[in-house]
Amino acid sequence: AHYALDWPWSLSTLLGAILVVTGPTVIMPLLRHVQPERDVRSTLKWEGILIDPVGAFLAVLVFEAIVAKESAGAGSAIVGFVKSVIAGGVIGAIGARIMIFMFRRYLVPDFLQNAVSLMMVVACFTASNQLAHESGLLATTVMGIILANRSDLKVHHIVEFKENLRVLLISGLFIILSARLKLEQFDALNFIDCAIFLAILVVVVRPLSVMASAAGLNLGWRKKAFLSWMAPRGIVAAAVASLFSLRLIDAGYEQAEQLVPVTFLVIVFTVALYGSTASAVAKGLKLSQPNPQGVLIVGAGLFARRLAEVVTELGFRVTLVDTNRENFQQCRQHNLPVVFGNILSEQVRHDLDLGGIGKIFALTPNHEVNTLSLHHYREFFGNAECYQSATTNDQEKPRNQVTLDIEGRRLFKEGVTSFDLANRLAAGSVIKKTPLTEKFTFADFEKHYGVHALPLMLITEDQKIQVFTTDQTSTPKPGQTLISLVAPTALETPVALGEPGDSKPNESK
Repeated sequence: AHYALDWPWSLSTLLGAILVVTGPTVIMPLLRHVQPERDVRSTLKWEGILIDPVGAFLAVLVFEAIVAKESAGAGSAIVGFVKSVIAGGVIGAIGARIMIFMFRRYLVPDFLQNAVSLMMVVACFTASNQLAHESGLLATTVMGIILANRSDLKVHHIVEFKENLRVLLISGLFIILSARLKLEQFDALNFIDCAIFLAILVVVVRPLSVMASAAGLNLGWRKKAFLSWMAPRGIVAAAVASLFSLRLIDAGYEQAEQLVPVTFLVIVFTVALYGSTASAVAKGLKLSQPNPQGVLIVGAGLFARRLAEVVTELGFRVTLVDTNRENFQQCRQHNLPVVFGNILSEQVRHDLDLGGIGKIFALTPNHEVNTLSLHHYREFFGNAECYQSATTNDQEKPRNQVTLDIEGRRLFKEGVTSFDLANRLAAGSVIKKTPLTEKFTFADFEKHYGVHALPLMLITEDQKIQVFTTDQTSTPKPGQTLISLVAPTALETPVALGEPGDSKPNESK
């Protein structure tokens, strides 16, 4: 900043402190979209969360040193930093302990837990700021880390409430901050100098910081390269820059007027750059699969195993989870990726590598287990990609049924239960892959197999999986591959005249 923008060292150092942050508000949506490997995703996530208070601290210290204008300013800044860390850490830990005490003893009714959590966050933020300037952000971060890592606390509904609140507040804050900007402020900037500054920031500064920070870690060059290409700035940089720009202008630093427009240029540029290229870079480095089509299957019964075999043969990633030891052993014998454990267990959720997986099928014979499994993973997969099979115990009276708003999409066809699927396979049915062509269309398939075939999925020409559900049926087209469950009576029928010779019914089981 000093050399590229021709700013004084004081203002350049302040900008450097502000731009330390990478912004979880921008990182999180990008990670959900790109779905990189787990250790890369975890590194970027926690960098974004932890670096926010660090960047805010650095900005406060630099600002105080600038305003002090004395050699003693550096010493007082260090004292202020230590004081802020102690105050934020202690207040955050106390606030977390109070919430743990109240929630574990059920002192707060469920319908008030969101409101009480918000009240405690605001109280800790305010109390910490009273003890040490700008330490409230650290206090709330420490508080959140402690609560999120307590396996004995049910905080999922609080996290969901926080996500909704975050979107509303940050969207409004961005509008308010950007509304302060005037076009005249950008006219005062030299855009060639700004372009050089942005290029150095992306091509030099970020890679150097990643290489220095990751020295000695067993990440590999691909992961380090992706980390080097992922540093979008977010709302904290905009808010801190706006705050200190006003204060420095009041203190007589006229050039501080350029602090906000330059910061917003960095935010817009980095978000646009990384947001538009992250998927391609991750794919090129073989760290993610854009729009993942793999399947997480809850339950490893006979139908689940047969379906997993076919999906794996087609080149998609599959992982099965089951608590039944016999099903687990059957999967191992057939070389199917399987995890032994309860899908609702936090340990299983932590150990699961969901890279390349974008759908979840709940195929156990228990309706409640299926529904709870989807509810547990809905945040990761989204409502559109949560599927469950019908079971006999979901045909009960409405009073005994699980509420519909937490159920997933019903698989395949109305009235077909998990027991029906298992019985069909036990009777000799097979899961068959049928390439559709202009000569052998879906109409020919229906004519050939009739009511004996149950369409399950479609593999499109661009290698995407379309699932047949009770709420949405797809019309198979030539060039697609149809996955279906075919009865043995249909398999014994002679091949239809229009069917290509390389796709006989018995060849793709």
